[in-house]
Amino acid sequence: MTESLLLFFGLLFLVAILYASVGHGGASGYLALMAIFSVAPNVMKPTALLLNLFVSVTSFIQFYRGNHFKWKLFLPFAIASIPMAFLGGMVVVDGNIYKKILGLLLLIPVARFLIFPQFDVSDIKKSNIGLSIVIGATIGLLSGMIGIGGGIILSPVLLLLKWTDQKQTAAISAAFIFVNSVAGLAGQVTKGIHFTSDMFLYVVIAFAGGMIGAYFGAHRFKQTVLKNVLAIVLLMAAYKLILPHA
Repeated sequence: MTESLLLFFGLLFLVAILYASVGHGGASGYLALMAIFSVAPNVMKPTALLLNLFVSVTSFIQFYRGNHFKWKLFLPFAIASIPMAFLGGMVVVDGNIYKKILGLLLLIPVARFLIFPQFDVSDIKKSNIGLSIVIGATIGLLSGMIGIGGGIILSPVLLLLKWTDQKQTAAISAAFIFVNSVAGLAGQVTKGIHFTSDMFLYVVIAFAGGMIGAYFGAHRFKQTVLKNVLAIVLLMAAYKLILPHA
């Protein structure tokens, strides 16, 4: 095994830990890593979504066990996003354009988390079903097109709207990522998908990192820590999406 491949696996492990700790599957991080290590473009998108499945489900289980999951909040997002993610997975688009737009959008919640005071749990507001459906459908379509689960977009939206606290956000995002990744992959199957010969190792490493990150995120990290971790995750993703070759 080459030093380059060992480095890739080490970074993959760390990305899975960091993303799972805040309820994310990590697709944007995986896409960035694969771009840096020159993985073929037709392999990147399905690989990121497949890894999302394993990491997000481990994250969801931990946050669900911690009683942070809210079905009433999750269902409108999921019902709207699943069919749109499937359609997005069928669309062949210029991924670089979408990555740059997404990267710029991610800078907004990063600024919100780092500059302004943290959210007070007692200040949580009641969600709006109609708005939830619009948000879910929009994120679902974009997720399917780019090859992400959409949690990295949904998380800051939930927090900025003050519909959830940090751990509730992580739990809902993890479930959202899982269903979107399944739908996105299903859409891609209609066009044909390809995986690397090292896919089994990718899954094992990401799954192990996801288990560690999800456990500490759901049971050990405090709200303040999660807020800072999420801000770092979003900033890293934005940097890699805007400047993939930097």
